[in-house]
Amino acid sequence: MQGPLGEFEIVVLMAVMRLAEEANGSAVRQHIEERAQRKVSRGSVYVTLDRLEEKGLLSSRLIDAPRVRGGTKRTFRITPAGLKAAKHALSMFARMNEGLEPILGRLS
Repeated sequence: MQGPLGEFEIVVLMAVMRLAEEANGSAVRQHIEERAQRKVSRGSVYVTLDRLEEKGLLSSRLIDAPRVRGGTKRTFRITPAGLKAAKHALSMFARMNEGLEPILGRLS
């Protein structure tokens, strides 16, 4: 098993899961900016998508996209290993958060 995932890697995996068949680099970036209320660069998203694919946590394929420059776009999907890694990371955060409500308040 590989080492722990970084925060942004987890965020990207979650965006890919939410976007399902629509998960391409631009959609992932937009989704993160909307949901996390955080600006992210195109480069950081694409580098992270590539790294997650290299780790076997995502897979990608090219699909026809006539309205896109070049006529194709690359979409991503989470692999079983990626799902396992995301579950592990989120479970760890949940365990670490237990008992901190008096300090942090309710997270939303």
